[in-house]
Amino acid sequence: MAGPSYPRIMANVTYDRREQLKQIESGLLDGEKVIAVYDAIGAGTGFIGLTDRRVIIQDKSFIGKKFAITSIPYSKITSVSVVSNKSWGGSFFSTGAIAINVGTHTYEVEFRGDQKSHHVHNVILHYIS
Repeated sequence: MAGPSYPRIMANVTYDRREQLKQIESGLLDGEKVIAVYDAIGAGTGFIGLTDRRVIIQDKSFIGKKFAITSIPYSKITSVSVVSNKSWGGSFFSTGAIAINVGTHTYEVEFRGDQKSHHVHNVILHYIS
């Protein structure tokens, strides 16, 4: 008898919206654990999810109100960047945006607050290093 899905969430998971977390939970692989799910702002991206196996991005940039849930294994990510319009004289994580490079494609995700971009950057960097 299968138990509820909540044990598949890491104890210290952080998230902005419960419905986004539930959407990520519904597509987890066996043994996969959620680390964080953050709401994204700006055009194109709905949210980003981090698990112990991959990055999951909701892409809303399709024509006709369509969207995609894109899974990116950490092994396919070539770099992660902090995106800023400030000079290097300011705080390194003064912005709330990151860029994830996968081959020739770059996913840019903007957050409400610099702590979220810092967390996403560090989790991705941990798994790609």
